[in-house]
Amino acid sequence: MPAPRALILRAPGTNCDVETAHAFERAGAVAERVHINRLIENPALSARYQILCFPGGFSYGDDIAAGKILATRLRRHLGEMVNEFAFGNRDSLVLGICNGMQVMMRLGVLTAAAESSADASSIVAAQSATLTWNRHGRYEARWVHLAVEPDTHCVFLRGLERIYLPIAHAEGNFVAASDAVLEALAAEGRLAIRYCHPDPARPANRDEPLEFPFNPNGAMANVAGVCDTSGRVFGLMPHPERFIDSTQHPFWTRSDQSLGEDATAEGQGMAIFRNAVAYFD
Repeated sequence: MPAPRALILRAPGTNCDVETAHAFERAGAVAERVHINRLIENPALSARYQILCFPGGFSYGDDIAAGKILATRLRRHLGEMVNEFAFGNRDSLVLGICNGMQVMMRLGVLTAAAESSADASSIVAAQSATLTWNRHGRYEARWVHLAVEPDTHCVFLRGLERIYLPIAHAEGNFVAASDAVLEALAAEGRLAIRYCHPDPARPANRDEPLEFPFNPNGAMANVAGVCDTSGRVFGLMPHPERFIDSTQHPFWTRSDQSLGEDATAEGQGMAIFRNAVAYFD
């Protein structure tokens, strides 16, 4: 089967598009970085791709709110394209990383149908959850431990239980509009990945936020990533594209670390991109 093609959408302020395209290419996809203005001029270009990715960065300087302006431009000019990737009949995937997840949350594609008033067929659905300022009010950059929900059907997380990735954001605090929304997302296995304690043996209540820095932004229920009901649409705040080689691990030179003995090993973030490509096999 031909390699799937990935559209890496970029806009003013995007700064992770090159790394994200590289990760997809390493995984076996054909990745192309496309500026939003090019798509607005010719929306038909999107038909050649099977994967739509919103990479990280600070689109439009994060003015108003992180991802807000890019989401507004997408809704106004490319709403049909986003709907087709996220809700259409085509067999496609959508991935949003950090600022990309913020954009997807503003569009409502990650939480659509989480409550009865939401319309899962349109990006004009009511926004039933958001990403707001980190609880401590500061930009936060650190590595975090993450646990994959055992009942999630997220395509990008297949075969994964725990993963270690870097974060870098100021507005990553996941907040649901109500307990009912949070419970609906959890019941459907859509709270796909959560911040967790580094000790896997430590018992924890998943629904009560961990203390800082294990939960780096104060997110409700320790949520680090959300998927849609199909598992094909996924947004996460950590950066998998920043850990595709073992040498990117902060302790890779230490022999007592799991990745320190093999500098040729892949970083854990590569699994997310490989899962995306494997979906089309």
